[in-house]
Amino acid sequence: MLASAAREPRRSVMEFSADFDPASGRLTLAGDCAMLDAPALERALGQLRGAAPAGLEVNFERSGTFDIGPAWLLRRALHVLGASGTQVRYRGQPPGHFAYFDELLGRDAGRFPEPAKLTLSQRFTAFGHAVADRVDGWYEELVYGGQLLTSAANAWRSVRRLRIPSIVRHMHETGVQAIPVVAVIAFLISVISAYIGAQQLRPFGAEIFTVDLVTIGVLRELGVLLTAIMVAGRTGSAYAAELGVMKLNDEVDALESMGLNPYEVLVLPRVVALVLVLPLLTVVANAMGIAGGALLTNYLLDLPWQQFVSRLDSAIADTTLWAGLVKAPVFGLLIGLTGTMRGLQVRESSRELGRLTTVAVVQSIFLVIFADALFAIYFLEIDF
Repeated sequence: MLASAAREPRRSVMEFSADFDPASGRLTLAGDCAMLDAPALERALGQLRGAAPAGLEVNFERSGTFDIGPAWLLRRALHVLGASGTQVRYRGQPPGHFAYFDELLGRDAGRFPEPAKLTLSQRFTAFGHAVADRVDGWYEELVYGGQLLTSAANAWRSVRRLRIPSIVRHMHETGVQAIPVVAVIAFLISVISAYIGAQQLRPFGAEIFTVDLVTIGVLRELGVLLTAIMVAGRTGSAYAAELGVMKLNDEVDALESMGLNPYEVLVLPRVVALVLVLPLLTVVANAMGIAGGALLTNYLLDLPWQQFVSRLDSAIADTTLWAGLVKAPVFGLLIGLTGTMRGLQVRESSRELGRLTTVAVVQSIFLVIFADALFAIYFLEIDF
């Protein structure tokens, strides 16, 4: 019985009633009006709208408190009647919500504010601020590069300062743990490339050149490029987020107060680990890419494994494998520098942490693709 009583909705102390008298043009409200009483209020307002009197008196003398929902229904109905020409007057004190509703109804909600017109001096001022911000960003990047070079020059003098355990740990996190996703992506992209190549070469009777397409494409471009993009999204964001949280928690300042160099402790091991591990991940991606191409050509073209290997050996040159592996340390350096630099730039709030983590990923991928394009042009010029 107690449970059923607890489930019953709470009622007001004074029962609510709303009565409209068309003859006198009076709407009498009595009692406390909760949300449960909104249907009774709406029925009275419906009678009021149907009558559309020339004058209306709303009697609040016996009314109690109003919830915001019923108060809004009443104030909107009275506003519509007033706009149509009905003279509305109050008797007693209206609900306190009316003052807020009057402010809302007084606003022109159907129009957007006009955009502020900037004067010529304001435009020059905004341009100057943008140039100053850009120069500050370049200066901060130069300071970061100089600090890192100085830390690297000092660290190479001693094995202890090189922090081998930290480098090994980051190599495990960024390399060993990334092998599954890199291997799967390289395998699938190679299968897709082999399928498209076989379909396009089949009308010309040149299906055998699918082996050339897959092996050269994977070893020179796709293997290292896909690996770098995956590492940029996985590790570049992790570097930026880790260092950014350290900046927000004042851990970087704590290292400096203890006499330690944050670039030597936090930045250098991460960058060195990524430079060392990306070529190894590229080898894994190349192997899985060739395996995917061999599997699809065997299934789709009935090409024996021995013939695939023979064609692979004749298709690739001495420089094909090295053309991809040479890029890997450079890509790792770009990803490591971008991720750590953006992480150290985090200040003030977690919103800045999310923004700079996104910037680190986007800039890392852009720099990787841009560097790959420069490598392609350079290799073309030197016939590599």
